[in-house]
Amino acid sequence: WRDAKFGSIANLIVLIGVVISFGQWQFNSMIRSELEVFYPVRPPVKKVIDTEMVATLPEPVQKWLLRSGCIGKEIPQRVHLLQKGEMRTEPDGAWMPVQAEQYFRVDEPGFLWIAKVQAAPFVQLDGRDKYMDGRGHMLIRLLSLFPVADAKGPATDQGTMLRFLAETCWFPGAALNDYIRWEPVDSVSAMAVMHYGGVEASGVFRFSPEGDLLAFDAMRYYDRKGGATLEKWHIANMQDSYRSFDGVRVPTRSEVSWLLEAGDFVWFKLKVSDIQYDEKLSL
Repeated sequence: WRDAKFGSIANLIVLIGVVISFGQWQFNSMIRSELEVFYPVRPPVKKVIDTEMVATLPEPVQKWLLRSGCIGKEIPQRVHLLQKGEMRTEPDGAWMPVQAEQYFRVDEPGFLWIAKVQAAPFVQLDGRDKYMDGRGHMLIRLLSLFPVADAKGPATDQGTMLRFLAETCWFPGAALNDYIRWEPVDSVSAMAVMHYGGVEASGVFRFSPEGDLLAFDAMRYYDRKGGATLEKWHIANMQDSYRSFDGVRVPTRSEVSWLLEAGDFVWFKLKVSDIQYDEKLSL
Protein backbone atom coordinates (compact mmCIF):
# COMPACT_ATOMS: atom_id res chain seq x y z
CA TRP A 1 0.00 0.00 0.00
CA ARG A 2 2.82 2.36 0.87
CA ASP A 3 4.48 1.82 -2.53
CA ALA A 4 1.13 2.35 -4.25
CA LYS A 5 0.63 5.62 -2.36
CA PHE A 6 3.98 7.06 -3.40
CA GLY A 7 3.44 5.77 -6.93
CA SER A 8 0.15 7.68 -7.12
CA ILE A 9 1.84 10.88 -5.91
CA ALA A 10 4.57 10.51 -8.53
CA ASN A 11 1.97 9.93 -11.24
CA LEU A 12 0.07 13.01 -10.10
CA ILE A 13 3.22 15.15 -10.27
CA VAL A 14 3.93 13.88 -13.79
CA LEU A 15 0.33 14.58 -14.82
CA ILE A 16 0.50 18.13 -13.49
CA GLY A 17 3.73 18.70 -15.40
CA VAL A 18 2.17 17.39 -18.62
CA VAL A 19 -0.89 19.62 -18.21
CA ILE A 20 1.23 22.72 -17.55
CA SER A 21 3.47 21.92 -20.54
CA PHE A 22 0.40 21.55 -22.73
CA GLY A 23 -0.89 24.92 -21.53
CA GLN A 24 2.40 26.61 -22.37
CA TRP A 25 2.44 24.99 -25.81
CA GLN A 26 -1.13 26.10 -26.45
CA PHE A 27 -0.43 29.68 -25.30
CA ASN A 28 2.75 29.93 -27.39
CA SER A 29 0.92 28.54 -30.44
CA MET A 30 -1.68 31.28 -30.07
CA ILE A 31 1.07 33.91 -29.98
CA ARG A 32 2.77 32.49 -33.09
CA SER A 33 -0.53 32.47 -34.98
CA GLU A 34 -1.25 36.07 -34.01
CA LEU A 35 2.23 37.19 -35.07
CA GLU A 36 1.80 35.56 -38.47
CA VAL A 37 -1.34 37.63 -39.00
CA PHE A 38 0.12 40.73 -37.37
CA TYR A 39 3.20 41.10 -39.58
CA PRO A 40 2.59 41.20 -43.36
CA VAL A 41 4.65 38.99 -45.65
CA ARG A 42 5.68 42.05 -47.66
CA PRO A 43 6.57 45.10 -45.57
CA PRO A 44 5.04 48.40 -46.74
CA VAL A 45 7.03 51.00 -48.64
CA LYS A 46 9.20 52.98 -46.23
CA LYS A 47 9.54 56.75 -45.99
CA VAL A 48 12.75 58.57 -45.15
CA ILE A 49 12.25 61.38 -42.63
CA ASP A 50 13.47 64.80 -43.77
CA THR A 51 13.30 68.28 -42.25
CA GLU A 52 10.30 69.26 -44.39
CA MET A 53 8.23 66.45 -42.86
CA VAL A 54 8.73 67.79 -39.32
CA ALA A 55 8.56 71.52 -40.12
CA THR A 56 4.79 71.79 -39.56
CA LEU A 57 4.79 70.01 -36.18
CA PRO A 58 4.68 71.88 -32.84
CA GLU A 59 8.15 73.06 -31.85
CA PRO A 60 8.58 70.62 -28.91
CA VAL A 61 7.80 67.69 -31.23
CA GLN A 62 10.28 68.98 -33.81
CA LYS A 63 12.97 69.14 -31.12
CA TRP A 64 12.12 65.60 -30.01
CA LEU A 65 12.50 64.14 -33.49
CA LEU A 66 15.72 66.05 -34.12
CA ARG A 67 17.24 65.05 -30.77
CA SER A 68 16.21 61.41 -31.20
CA GLY A 69 18.23 61.18 -34.41
CA CYS A 70 15.29 60.33 -36.66
CA ILE A 71 16.07 62.83 -39.42
CA GLY A 72 17.54 61.05 -42.42
CA LYS A 73 16.31 57.64 -41.24
CA GLU A 74 13.37 55.58 -42.45
CA ILE A 75 10.17 55.46 -40.43
CA PRO A 76 10.34 51.94 -38.98
CA GLN A 77 7.43 49.68 -39.85
CA ARG A 78 8.26 46.86 -37.42
CA VAL A 79 9.72 47.16 -33.94
CA HIS A 80 10.70 44.37 -31.56
CA LEU A 81 11.89 45.06 -28.03
CA LEU A 82 12.75 43.23 -24.82
CA GLN A 83 11.70 44.40 -21.36
CA LYS A 84 12.09 43.47 -17.75
CA GLY A 85 10.70 45.07 -14.65
CA GLU A 86 8.20 44.66 -11.87
CA MET A 87 4.49 45.32 -11.40
CA ARG A 88 1.81 45.20 -8.75
CA THR A 89 -1.98 45.17 -8.85
CA GLU A 90 -2.73 47.17 -5.69
CA PRO A 91 -1.13 50.34 -4.24
CA ASP A 92 0.13 48.36 -1.25
CA GLY A 93 0.62 45.10 -3.15
CA ALA A 94 3.84 43.14 -3.50
CA TRP A 95 6.03 43.79 -6.53
CA MET A 96 6.11 40.91 -9.03
CA PRO A 97 9.05 40.38 -11.44
CA VAL A 98 8.18 40.66 -15.14
CA GLN A 99 9.95 39.49 -18.29
CA ALA A 100 8.39 40.63 -21.57
CA GLU A 101 8.86 41.12 -25.26
CA GLN A 102 6.82 43.36 -27.50
CA TYR A 103 6.16 43.55 -31.22
CA PHE A 104 4.91 46.75 -32.88
CA ARG A 105 3.56 47.49 -36.31
CA VAL A 106 3.72 51.15 -37.29
CA ASP A 107 2.11 51.57 -40.73
CA GLU A 108 -1.13 50.04 -39.42
CA PRO A 109 -0.72 50.76 -35.70
CA GLY A 110 -0.70 47.80 -33.37
CA PHE A 111 1.28 45.75 -30.89
CA LEU A 112 1.57 42.36 -29.23
CA TRP A 113 3.00 42.35 -25.70
CA ILE A 114 3.89 38.93 -24.30
CA ALA A 115 4.81 38.79 -20.62
CA LYS A 116 5.67 36.30 -17.90
CA VAL A 117 4.89 37.50 -14.38
CA GLN A 118 6.20 35.68 -11.31
CA ALA A 119 3.18 36.13 -9.05
CA ALA A 120 4.60 33.90 -6.29
CA PRO A 121 7.15 31.08 -5.93
CA PHE A 122 6.24 28.43 -8.54
CA VAL A 123 3.25 30.53 -9.67
CA GLN A 124 3.54 32.19 -13.08
CA LEU A 125 1.07 34.38 -14.92
CA ASP A 126 1.26 34.52 -18.71
CA GLY A 127 -0.05 37.73 -20.26
CA ARG A 128 -0.76 38.91 -23.77
CA ASP A 129 -1.88 42.47 -24.47
CA LYS A 130 -2.95 43.00 -28.07
CA TYR A 131 -3.83 46.07 -30.12
CA MET A 132 -4.72 45.18 -33.71
CA ASP A 133 -7.07 46.69 -36.30
CA GLY A 134 -8.05 49.38 -33.81
CA ARG A 135 -9.18 46.88 -31.17
CA GLY A 136 -7.60 45.84 -27.88
CA HIS A 137 -7.60 42.55 -26.00
CA MET A 138 -5.89 41.77 -22.70
CA LEU A 139 -5.54 38.10 -21.80
CA ILE A 140 -3.94 36.79 -18.59
CA ARG A 141 -3.70 33.11 -17.69
CA LEU A 142 -2.40 31.31 -14.63
CA LEU A 143 0.25 28.75 -15.64
CA SER A 144 -0.78 29.40 -19.28
CA LEU A 145 -4.03 27.52 -18.62
CA PHE A 146 -6.52 29.16 -16.32
CA PRO A 147 -8.05 32.52 -17.32
CA VAL A 148 -7.43 35.34 -14.84
CA ALA A 149 -8.40 38.27 -17.07
CA ASP A 150 -9.97 38.49 -20.53
CA ALA A 151 -10.69 42.15 -21.26
CA LYS A 152 -12.04 43.55 -24.51
CA GLY A 153 -14.50 46.21 -25.61
CA PRO A 154 -14.53 50.02 -26.03
CA ALA A 155 -12.66 50.78 -22.79
CA THR A 156 -9.92 48.30 -23.73
CA ASP A 157 -9.77 49.69 -27.28
CA GLN A 158 -9.19 53.18 -25.90
CA GLY A 159 -6.62 51.97 -23.39
CA THR A 160 -4.53 49.99 -25.86
CA MET A 161 -4.60 52.90 -28.32
CA LEU A 162 -3.26 55.18 -25.59
CA ARG A 163 -0.60 52.62 -24.77
CA PHE A 164 0.53 52.52 -28.41
CA LEU A 165 0.61 56.31 -28.51
CA ALA A 166 2.70 56.56 -25.34
CA GLU A 167 5.11 53.85 -26.47
CA THR A 168 6.05 55.69 -29.66
CA CYS A 169 8.79 57.01 -27.35
CA TRP A 170 10.70 53.90 -28.53
CA PHE A 171 10.13 54.59 -32.25
CA PRO A 172 9.69 58.38 -32.55
CA GLY A 173 9.32 58.32 -36.34
CA ALA A 174 5.78 57.01 -35.84
CA ALA A 175 4.82 60.54 -34.79
CA LEU A 176 4.72 61.44 -38.48
CA ASN A 177 2.01 58.95 -39.44
CA ASP A 178 -1.35 60.26 -40.66
CA TYR A 179 -3.28 58.64 -37.81
CA ILE A 180 -1.66 61.06 -35.30
CA ARG A 181 -2.52 64.77 -35.23
CA TRP A 182 -0.40 67.15 -33.16
CA GLU A 183 -1.62 70.26 -31.35
CA PRO A 184 0.64 72.75 -29.52
CA VAL A 185 0.21 73.20 -25.76
CA ASP A 186 3.22 75.24 -24.60
CA SER A 187 6.97 75.50 -25.15
CA VAL A 188 7.66 72.01 -23.76
CA SER A 189 4.36 70.16 -24.36
CA ALA A 190 2.16 69.02 -27.22
CA MET A 191 -1.06 67.05 -27.47
CA ALA A 192 -1.26 64.02 -29.75
CA VAL A 193 -4.69 63.02 -31.02
CA MET A 194 -4.79 59.53 -32.49
CA HIS A 195 -7.66 58.34 -34.68
CA TYR A 196 -7.76 54.84 -36.10
CA GLY A 197 -10.36 52.15 -36.67
CA GLY A 198 -13.20 54.40 -35.56
CA VAL A 199 -11.59 55.03 -32.16
CA GLU A 200 -10.03 58.28 -30.97
CA ALA A 201 -7.77 58.94 -27.98
CA SER A 202 -5.46 61.74 -26.96
CA GLY A 203 -2.65 62.48 -24.55
CA VAL A 204 -0.10 65.16 -23.74
CA PHE A 205 3.62 64.61 -24.34
CA ARG A 206 5.95 66.65 -22.12
CA PHE A 207 9.57 67.24 -23.14
CA SER A 208 12.75 68.68 -21.68
CA PRO A 209 13.89 72.02 -23.17
CA GLU A 210 16.47 70.00 -25.16
CA GLY A 211 13.83 67.69 -26.65
CA ASP A 212 13.90 64.52 -24.54
CA LEU A 213 10.46 62.98 -24.00
CA LEU A 214 9.95 63.05 -20.23
CA ALA A 215 6.31 62.16 -19.66
CA PHE A 216 2.96 61.23 -21.17
CA ASP A 217 -0.41 62.00 -19.55
CA ALA A 218 -3.89 60.93 -20.58
CA MET A 219 -7.30 59.98 -19.24
CA ARG A 220 -7.62 56.19 -19.37
CA TYR A 221 -10.15 53.70 -18.02
CA TYR A 222 -9.11 52.24 -14.67
CA ASP A 223 -10.66 48.91 -13.64
CA ARG A 224 -12.20 48.96 -10.19
CA LYS A 225 -15.04 47.32 -8.32
CA GLY A 226 -18.31 48.67 -9.64
CA GLY A 227 -16.95 49.37 -13.12
CA ALA A 228 -14.13 51.16 -14.91
CA THR A 229 -13.73 54.92 -14.47
CA LEU A 230 -11.69 57.47 -16.40
CA GLU A 231 -8.61 58.38 -14.38
CA LYS A 232 -5.31 60.18 -14.94
CA TRP A 233 -2.72 57.82 -16.43
CA HIS A 234 0.91 58.93 -16.25
CA ILE A 235 4.14 57.59 -17.73
CA ALA A 236 7.46 59.04 -16.58
CA ASN A 237 10.59 58.38 -18.65
CA MET A 238 13.85 58.61 -16.72
CA GLN A 239 16.02 61.20 -18.48
CA ASP A 240 19.26 59.55 -17.35
CA SER A 241 18.21 56.29 -19.04
CA TYR A 242 18.43 57.49 -22.64
CA ARG A 243 20.56 55.43 -25.01
CA SER A 244 20.74 54.79 -28.74
CA PHE A 245 19.55 51.76 -30.72
CA ASP A 246 20.50 51.82 -34.41
CA GLY A 247 21.20 55.52 -34.02
CA VAL A 248 17.81 56.36 -32.48
CA ARG A 249 17.94 57.93 -29.01
CA VAL A 250 15.17 56.64 -26.71
CA PRO A 251 14.42 56.23 -22.98
CA THR A 252 15.03 52.78 -21.52
CA ARG A 253 13.51 53.14 -18.03
CA SER A 254 9.95 54.21 -17.30
CA GLU A 255 7.39 54.17 -14.51
CA VAL A 256 3.65 53.85 -15.15
CA SER A 257 1.21 55.30 -12.62
CA TRP A 258 -2.43 56.01 -11.95
CA LEU A 259 -2.93 59.46 -10.39
CA LEU A 260 -5.97 58.67 -8.27
CA GLU A 261 -7.88 60.80 -5.77
CA ALA A 262 -6.66 58.48 -3.03
CA GLY A 263 -3.04 59.05 -4.10
CA ASP A 264 -0.58 58.16 -6.83
CA PHE A 265 -0.36 54.45 -7.62
CA VAL A 266 2.89 53.43 -9.33
CA TRP A 267 2.05 50.00 -10.69
CA PHE A 268 4.71 49.20 -13.32
CA LYS A 269 8.44 49.87 -13.46
CA LEU A 270 10.14 48.74 -16.65
CA LYS A 271 13.50 48.70 -18.36
CA VAL A 272 14.06 48.14 -22.08
CA SER A 273 17.15 46.05 -22.74
CA ASP A 274 17.08 45.80 -26.54
CA ILE A 275 15.25 47.28 -29.54
CA GLN A 276 15.35 46.03 -33.12
CA TYR A 277 13.88 48.04 -35.98
CA ASP A 278 12.51 46.28 -39.07
CA GLU A 279 14.14 42.97 -38.20
CA LYS A 280 13.02 39.83 -40.00
CA LEU A 281 10.43 37.98 -37.93
CA SER A 282 11.48 34.53 -36.73
CA LEU A 283 8.69 32.31 -35.43
